Amino acid sequence: MRTATADKKRIGRKGIPKELIYEMRYGKPIYYRDYDKVLSGEKTLEEIVGSSKLQWWIIDMIVRFLHQILDYKKYVVAYNEAGFQWASRTWRNLDVAIFEREKILKEGVNERYAKTPPEVVIEIDTKADLRKYGDFMNYAREKTQDLLDAGVKRVIWYTTFDKKVMVAERGERWFITSWDEEVEIIDGISFNLGAKLKEEGIG
Repeated sequence: MRTATADKKRIGRKGIPKELIYEMRYGKPIYYRDYDKVLSGEKTLEEIVGSSKLQWWIIDMIVRFLHQILDYKKYVVAYNEAGFQWASRTWRNLDVAIFEREKILKEGVNERYAKTPPEVVIEIDTKADLRKYGDFMNYAREKTQDLLDAGVKRVIWYTTFDKKVMVAERGERWFITSWDEEVEIIDGISFNLGAKLKEEGIG
């Protein structure tokens, strides 16, 4: 009869399936939150990779807003965990990313992750396992700095647990404020998440 300890050893020998890797940072995997519960059979893969209703609603609102106001001759919007790879064995998932259209077309539209840095990245919470980071902010700071170092001009991070927004821009002061404040996204276009949620009868 196989014991739980034996199962853990078996999993350790075989390694963790790549489907449970959320992001990769210089060869070191960042796993999905609760990946170990999938290994133990407590949860399914679908349960840990899915977004909450609030998360996907916010993403949908932001994308709809950008579709209405953005110059699509100049930009293109990627979402649904768009992959961005800027170094060997290094990639991050992006909730919403605004790319310069010409640069992406020059790179080529194919089945690979984008190597061209987005102009702007917008994140809502995270699906990453945070235990090795201690808390969300340590992870968010690391990912934000990685993106800025890779050439992203602005990173905007909304957090649903405290209704805040963090804005980081290369060469500028990072700041955190209420998500009820106007935040510039790109080219003078501002977005007020709190106001938009109230318009839709949420929050």
